[in-house]
Amino acid sequence: MESLLASPEFQMMLLLFVALGGYLIASRINQSAVVGLILVGLLVGPSFLGLITYTDFVSSLAHLGAVILLFVIGLEFNLREIAQVRNGIIALVGVIVPWIGGWWISLAFGFDSASAVFIGTALTATSIAITAQVLKELGKLETAAAKAIIGAAVIDDVLGLIALSISTGMVSGSVSVPGIVFIIVKAIAFLVIGVAFGLLVVNPFLVRLDRTPFVKKFPEFIFIFAMMLAFLYAIGAELVGLSAIVGAFIAGVSFENIDLRQSRSIKEGAEYLRIIFAAIFFVSLGIIADFHALTPDLVLFLAALTVVAIVTKIIGCGLPAWLSGMCRKDALIVGFGMAPRGEVAMIVALIGLDMGIIGQGVYVVLVLMSLLTTLITPIVYRNWFFRGEYCTYGGEVPSTAEAK
Repeated sequence: MESLLASPEFQMMLLLFVALGGYLIASRINQSAVVGLILVGLLVGPSFLGLITYTDFVSSLAHLGAVILLFVIGLEFNLREIAQVRNGIIALVGVIVPWIGGWWISLAFGFDSASAVFIGTALTATSIAITAQVLKELGKLETAAAKAIIGAAVIDDVLGLIALSISTGMVSGSVSVPGIVFIIVKAIAFLVIGVAFGLLVVNPFLVRLDRTPFVKKFPEFIFIFAMMLAFLYAIGAELVGLSAIVGAFIAGVSFENIDLRQSRSIKEGAEYLRIIFAAIFFVSLGIIADFHALTPDLVLFLAALTVVAIVTKIIGCGLPAWLSGMCRKDALIVGFGMAPRGEVAMIVALIGLDMGIIGQGVYVVLVLMSLLTTLITPIVYRNWFFRGEYCTYGGEVPSTAEAK
């Protein structure tokens, strides 16, 4: 019986069963599916019922979910929408302000300078997986604010990597200008080469292949090739120190306007994979948290850190967006959209824990801060910016009141 419960089949069944519960919760509280999935993860995880723990199997599936999700999002964008000066400014200020804010609030609560620097680093990260999913649900991916969020978040990941390198160097006393320059060059080279290779080499090759009798016989071949490329790009991103989800996003962007006639749709096939694995990813964000590790002092620090995390991204990203010509509402959408820290900050926290820079209590605070910022954005989007709007991956549907 124990072997059956530990089998991949049972665990997969259980995770998908829990995900279904997340959709039911989201429907009952009239929130985004993301909120329901994270809440049900909290419910079945160590924080409450303890039915599911964050095992290597769950972690692996969640990682696949994040990669597939960002690949699907990448299919909606092109390079020109990302590589804009405005996005770079939003990302740069959106890294500096949270870094300073996290460092300041940590010192205010009595943490040593090394821990304060690393906590500030964790606040620089942005996870676009959650925001992108909510914008997709609402049919808002084509808006100017959404494009600014996605573009800035990709640049943000590169800047976050630099911030992490500087922080670890400061703590260990080994920070150097040549090392930082090498990181920047390596990251930019990957992004440029990755997109160029996709647009100039892969796309023409797949278009020619699509016209052959071979693909007519096996129309699924090119879809399998595309997914292979997505994971290849994810691996490449990790090799240069970026997040795997950035690599998957760039892979999706590289399939811009590909003209396939005989093959199965890449976007449609990837969408079905996203439905399954992204659901597990969002459930896992709730499972990884454990409220039992918190002491009263850490709860107070968690509350203060979460407020700082959100406010600094609103100021750091929303203010440059507003100054660049966006209206106030779109600027706030950008600010709140960049607020989720998600798995990126969790990874930074784990690095700090492994290096002995932060303790277990601070690690739990950073994980829960990441979770709370992840929950707040879809709630704010759903109940403030886009109240009464919902969509089923196609077009915007009017609210009940509007329909009448």
